[in-house]
Amino acid sequence: MARPAAPWHSALAVRIFGSTWWLLFVAGQVCGDQHEGLVFLREFPLVGRVQYYEDFLSDLLNGHRTEDPSSRTTRSEEDRDSLWDAWGSWSECSRTCGGGASYSLRRCLSSKSCEGRNIRYRTCSNVDCPPEAGDFRAQQCSAHNDVKHHGEFYEWLPVSNDPDNPCALKCQAKGTDLVVELAPKVLDGTRCYTDTLDMCINGLCQIVGCDHQLGSTTKEDNCGVCNGDGSTCRLVRGHYKSQLSATKLDDTVVAIPYGSRHIHLTLKGPDHLYLETKTLQGTKGENSLSSPGIFLVDNSSVEFQKYPGKENLSIAGPLTADFIVKIHNSGPANSTVQFTFYQPIIHRWRETDFFPCSATCGGGYQLTSAECYDLRSNRVVADQYCHYYPENIKPKPKLQECNLDPCPASGGYKQIMPYDLYHPLPRWEATPWTACSSSCGGGIQSRAVSCVEEDIQGHVTSVEEWKCMYTPKMPTVQPCNIFDCPKWLAQEWSPCTVTCGQGLRYRVVLCINPRGMHSGGCNSKTKPHIKEECIIPTPCYKPKEKVPVEARAPWYKQAQELEEGAAVSEEPSFVPEAWSACTVTCGVGTQVRIVKCQVLLSFSQSVADLPVDECEGPKPASQRACYAGPCNGELPESNPGETDGLLGGLQDFDELYDWEYKGFTKCSESCGGGVQEAVVSCLNKQTREPADENLCVTSRRPPKLLKACSLEPCPSRWEVGKWSPCSLTCGVGLQTRDVFCSQIRSREMNETVILADDLCRQHKPNTVQACNRFNCPPAWYPAQWQPCSTSCGEGTQTRSAICRKVLKTGVSAIVNSSQCPPLPFSSSIRPCMLAICARPGRPSTKHSPHIEAARKVYIQTRRQRKLHFVVGGFAYLLPKTTVVLRCPTRRFRKPLITWEKDGQHLISSAHVTVAPFGYLKIHRLKPADAGIYTCSAGPAREQFGIKLIGGNQKLVARPGGPRSEEEAPRVRKAHPKEALQTHKHQNGIFSNGSKAEKRGLAAADAGSRYDELVSRLLEQGGWPGELLAAWEAQDSAERNASSEEDPNAEQALLHLPFTIVAEQQRLDDILRNLSQQPEELRDVYSKHLVAQLAQDIFRSHGEHRDALLKPSEQRISPVAIPPRKAVSSFSSLLRTAASSSGEAAGGSRRPHRKPTILRKISAAQQLSASEVVTHLGQTVALASGTLSVLLHCEAVGNPRPTISWARNGEEVQFSDRILLQPDDSLQILAPVEADVGFYTCNATNALGYDSVSIAVTLAGKPLVKTSRMTVLNTKEPAITVDIGGTIKTVRGVNVTINCQVAGVPEAEVTWFRNKSKLGSSHHLHEGSLLLTDVSSSDQGLYSCRAANVHGELTENTQLLILDPPQVPTQLEDIRALLSATGPNLPSVLMSPLGTQLVLDPGNSALLGCPIQGHPTPNITWFHGGQSVATVTGLTHHILAAGQILQVANLSSESQGEFSCLAQNEAGVLVQKASLIIQDYWWSVDRLATCSASCGNRGVQQPRLRCLLNSTEVNPAHCAGKVRPAVHPVPCNRRDCPSRWMVTSWSACTRSCGGGIQTRRVTCQKLKASGISTPVSNDMCTQLAKRPVDTQACNQQLCVEWAFSSWGQCNGPCIGPHLAVQHRQVFCQTLDGVTLPSEQCSALPRPVSTQNCWSEACSVHWRVSLWTLCTATCGNYGFQSRRVECVHAHTNKAVPEHLCSWGPRPANWQRCNITPCENMECSDTTRYCEKVKQLKLCQLSQFKSRCCGTCGKA
Repeated sequence: MARPAAPWHSALAVRIFGSTWWLLFVAGQVCGDQHEGLVFLREFPLVGRVQYYEDFLSDLLNGHRTEDPSSRTTRSEEDRDSLWDAWGSWSECSRTCGGGASYSLRRCLSSKSCEGRNIRYRTCSNVDCPPEAGDFRAQQCSAHNDVKHHGEFYEWLPVSNDPDNPCALKCQAKGTDLVVELAPKVLDGTRCYTDTLDMCINGLCQIVGCDHQLGSTTKEDNCGVCNGDGSTCRLVRGHYKSQLSATKLDDTVVAIPYGSRHIHLTLKGPDHLYLETKTLQGTKGENSLSSPGIFLVDNSSVEFQKYPGKENLSIAGPLTADFIVKIHNSGPANSTVQFTFYQPIIHRWRETDFFPCSATCGGGYQLTSAECYDLRSNRVVADQYCHYYPENIKPKPKLQECNLDPCPASGGYKQIMPYDLYHPLPRWEATPWTACSSSCGGGIQSRAVSCVEEDIQGHVTSVEEWKCMYTPKMPTVQPCNIFDCPKWLAQEWSPCTVTCGQGLRYRVVLCINPRGMHSGGCNSKTKPHIKEECIIPTPCYKPKEKVPVEARAPWYKQAQELEEGAAVSEEPSFVPEAWSACTVTCGVGTQVRIVKCQVLLSFSQSVADLPVDECEGPKPASQRACYAGPCNGELPESNPGETDGLLGGLQDFDELYDWEYKGFTKCSESCGGGVQEAVVSCLNKQTREPADENLCVTSRRPPKLLKACSLEPCPSRWEVGKWSPCSLTCGVGLQTRDVFCSQIRSREMNETVILADDLCRQHKPNTVQACNRFNCPPAWYPAQWQPCSTSCGEGTQTRSAICRKVLKTGVSAIVNSSQCPPLPFSSSIRPCMLAICARPGRPSTKHSPHIEAARKVYIQTRRQRKLHFVVGGFAYLLPKTTVVLRCPTRRFRKPLITWEKDGQHLISSAHVTVAPFGYLKIHRLKPADAGIYTCSAGPAREQFGIKLIGGNQKLVARPGGPRSEEEAPRVRKAHPKEALQTHKHQNGIFSNGSKAEKRGLAAADAGSRYDELVSRLLEQGGWPGELLAAWEAQDSAERNASSEEDPNAEQALLHLPFTIVAEQQRLDDILRNLSQQPEELRDVYSKHLVAQLAQDIFRSHGEHRDALLKPSEQRISPVAIPPRKAVSSFSSLLRTAASSSGEAAGGSRRPHRKPTILRKISAAQQLSASEVVTHLGQTVALASGTLSVLLHCEAVGNPRPTISWARNGEEVQFSDRILLQPDDSLQILAPVEADVGFYTCNATNALGYDSVSIAVTLAGKPLVKTSRMTVLNTKEPAITVDIGGTIKTVRGVNVTINCQVAGVPEAEVTWFRNKSKLGSSHHLHEGSLLLTDVSSSDQGLYSCRAANVHGELTENTQLLILDPPQVPTQLEDIRALLSATGPNLPSVLMSPLGTQLVLDPGNSALLGCPIQGHPTPNITWFHGGQSVATVTGLTHHILAAGQILQVANLSSESQGEFSCLAQNEAGVLVQKASLIIQDYWWSVDRLATCSASCGNRGVQQPRLRCLLNSTEVNPAHCAGKVRPAVHPVPCNRRDCPSRWMVTSWSACTRSCGGGIQTRRVTCQKLKASGISTPVSNDMCTQLAKRPVDTQACNQQLCVEWAFSSWGQCNGPCIGPHLAVQHRQVFCQTLDGVTLPSEQCSALPRPVSTQNCWSEACSVHWRVSLWTLCTATCGNYGFQSRRVECVHAHTNKAVPEHLCSWGPRPANWQRCNITPCENMECSDTTRYCEKVKQLKLCQLSQFKSRCCGTCGKA
């Protein structure tokens, strides 16, 4: 073959699944299997290089491969001596998993040829492929699915296990019998056969061992272990014979456990096999094996073959579940099943951790042990499971020291439980050896070995074995009687008994022991025969006897005459002699005789005596009683023991009646061990009939006799526990109980075991039941807390809550929030504290909490709704005032602040609210609220005192005082102009904590020391009206600006016009000055100092207000009052202060400031019956005689504000009846009902505006301020509106609806939703309704009803919740709509990010716009940015209310982006989708690979491809296009080379001991015509070595297990009534030659140990009472008790090892572990005398415990 003419241009590696295919693209002519530019790279040969490969390799190495020199290894010594270069690096593996091949190359450095190979191989990627990867050979076949074969496409399936050429790629067309060789070689790494690891490399099958090495012969053992010794599994072989009938159609053949391998079953007969499986997880399955074939059952491959009258089942394994093979009755005849499999040994030893230390201090020891571990269930099991397998070697224990630290001096002893200085270490103790299991030939005997310890009293008790592990454990089993057994020895035959014809001859057969002595003990079954027939060739001249003539011994006749007719025979037998005379002449005596074991030696006509055990059967009695007549009532003297023995066998001649046992009663239990009692009855000894019990002697009545019965375990049954309490109190709760499968093993031992659930056949009772199935009351279900509002420092967290009701069906339904109880504020908002925010430039330091207190005294002079204060001061307030008390803290979390009143902890109530941000709010003060309030922030504490001012401006006493009940009703509105009297408090109610108090300056009670000063201030008369008017001019917003969240509440407090504020320091100074004055001058000085204090308070208040205003906003005092003479009065002081401040202000230029309307909170002034004059902020009640109403509106500001008036939100239209006065007042002449409403004065200048309203009602009827506008909100988090209009808002917004009402008297406000009254759960505050976090459930009509005695008025506001357009979470509806609109049309859903749909030209498409919102959004469609209605050439239809756009007859102009715009009042949403128009077509390309390399079936299919823009795509895209016709081209139509053909091996001639098997081998050649003809073997021999036709098989020996008889049942007790017996099991050949046990390992080994019934094991532990404690106190007292093993029936003590199967009760314990309160010197242990004798008193630990005894020493 010519070399390639053109160089390689490029190579492309294509990875398919787990393999790599090398594709080489060439430009010119190529060699190999080629087609138009594509060639498969041939692998290099393993042996027999051909010139083509050398040329190919030479080109590859020399001309067309640039090799990295570093990739070549250093030349070895062998290479240096030869002409080879060093080996190159290994190539990439041919597969990525499942086992592939890699090669390495080397060059010949000589121009001549080099000896050896230039290529070497190794395996690689020896890891299992994932299940989804599939079969490697199947992948190679499926690669030809796109290539036509004879003009048709096929789906190719692999043909595996080809015996002729396993490395050729043969595939079969699916659904046909067509088999084609698609390639002469499979890819490297393909398995030759499915059941081996051998792999194909370069077309040749190479041996691969289980270690994945080429050429390796290592194999897995039968247990699946590579190169294993078979010790991890056992061969199980068995035979089953069916016992089926019409009533029993199914039966279990064998249960094969998880992990078993090499399972083979053969059924012979008419019945049918089937499988049941159970996985480790409990999943059950069944396979009926209805048809032959290979199945996958629970991931295990099962091969089932069915023949007439025979079925075969084979499973390679390992099994992934438990398989139960069952048989089904299918015919009248019985069937037999033979089975073999290898069962894994699942129980192995594993070492445990160290046990606890034997001592807590002073040095102890600890050991490890070994436990038997179940690899299948991953749990520890009993040791006997591991002892069952001799292959398991138990690890030896390890010992180490521990707790070596010295013990503390106070204890004096090591706390060793239970060891002490008097205690020896635990030791091993063994019971006597049991009798040998065999009397000769080697047996075993066992004993029980237990770990015991001895206590102080010398009692020995069993303990845990680990305590004795410091010494080796004594053996529990040993061989015995290992000498040879006696054997039969046959002597020579005697002469024939006749001299002619047929006779007999005899021989002596003796049992000879190993010492050559005649003894017993031989097996009678193996004894050789002692006589046989013989023939003398001499003819007899007299008639022949019919039977052989036996020799007659001379004594034969005498022997026949013996008393019992016993005669000596040729078989050993007992021969008794005659009885002797009776030993007495009267009465009862004895007769004796001699009984011998003898045999007749026929040939010598002699008798031989033999040992007694040579004779079989019972030995005749050698002694009997005799009766020689009465002796006149007297019996001769004899041995008492003998007499008793004789009387036991004789009848009593004197007594006719006696007691006898007559059977047993019915068993007390049906299972698990019961008791039967023997029935005792009185019988007539002659007639054997029952008689009256009085006829029998009562004293001779036999004892009560019991026997055990029904010892078999009870059937399993379900045990149920009590139901648990219900998990829920309403809705649907659950109750559970324990249900377990149990079995009573023994009632006597109270032994009950818990079994697996599948062992109880009855239906399992329920473990769960429903309870409390009734509806729950509605309750709040909160959502998750939102993140903290700040990233550092203190913040807040909020969460929403839903009102739900859990129904009795378990379903949770959302109900109206009004049905739930009020939701506490703290449940929806809480403080959060993150890391402390560090100040910039200053390191943070940790300080203790601090409260920023204000040391001030506050005096309220006019009625106000709410006042704010800071802790640290005192307040004298009017009743019905709401107080907000703030506790500002630093370095402390506000939610942790606590409040107290008069030392009692405060909690929130309807009257007092404790807010979570350090606030305390008292609603409408009453006398009981007076007291001292304490704020605590950790260790920091501050206080605030509150006292009330009464109706006569006197201080009100607390309710606890004697006058509180009298003064409380007199609390009313007061005015400072009323006459005041001083009232001194005697009850101190608050502590100041000021410096003045600390210095002890106040002589009176600290809580009352300012009372006198405050009373004098209140006594100051003459409050100037002008001054009060000036104060009332303050902005109401300024007055109420402070709120709970406002940190500047303290500054806002100073703006309050009717609260006097004084510094505590100033009042303390006044008190100090007064205390230093003489008693007679103190009253004069007091008046002077109080007057001066009043003037300073007013001046400081005015200066502070001006300082708080911006310079541009400061103004001249609106009132200028000239001073009066009465300076001593408070009124004159205030006027003086106002005058001076006014004059000072008038001297400077007025600054700019925004408008402020002066408010006057006072009753309307009625100047006459017909004229009403009032200021803003009031309510005017029109009467029938009112002729004029004058509404004053006075505003200040710079520039001067402009005044305008509005009524009910609309500008007032002036007329001749409604006039605007020059001072901007509004006058209404002759008011009518149409004039009723809210009048608003608006003051405006360039800097801002201000407005205040006044209500004008008709005869005091209620009036509501309304707004008829519609409010739309989509962005703001909170909105506030007046009632009367419509609110449209999105979800989650806080909505406040104001209902400002007026009326005389004041109208009461009630809120309704959808005409239902709203409960207290909604936030109702001063007529306003607050709806938080609104949702669709809050939507509705809200009504505000104002009512008083004159009537009522209702106004409404409609709340509509808007949902902005959004994409629905569930798209099933829009998809169903698309499917219904165009079932066969392609469709796409729009999305905000955009989607894409690829279509053919001319197609139609449906575009869906999924949208939801409220109200329903309007949808507009666009294409390319413009409305689809204006796009020319676009055929479209808008369907389903705009949700679907159908576009028809698509073309390249139609493609592009489509969008749908959805909008409603709440928002807008745009979604997009792109349509792409693409065209596909078919293309016919070059020919595919030839389907065969030789013969007459090779064809090449032209390749048909689906193209898109010259790119190959999935052929499914061209499904609608006309497919071009393609025709196959014949190829490689030539004769195939000759090759060997072999048949399958025949069956082995022998099953064991060595046999042979054969097969037929022929050389054949496949012609180009398709005919395969035999040719000469020489033609195949030239190409390949002839395969062998004969091989050896079944070389193993024919062996079997043999065993001895069971030994005595005297082994160790393993349970109640249960012991162990043993027997020998040994391996031997069929002819009796003993072999090592390993030779029989393939056979199931018979058990050598079994449980047996033993009366000696009817034992249990018995304990006595505890002894007295050795000490009355301290840490060293102990007590003991006796623990012994006793027999259940006799109650007598037996050796303790017989009870070792059960835990031994403790015999030692500590006691009186209490401190010794009496410190007198006394002994605390009873061993002190022994301590004294041993001279141990010098040791401190003994001296302290034996203080009394050692003190005497």
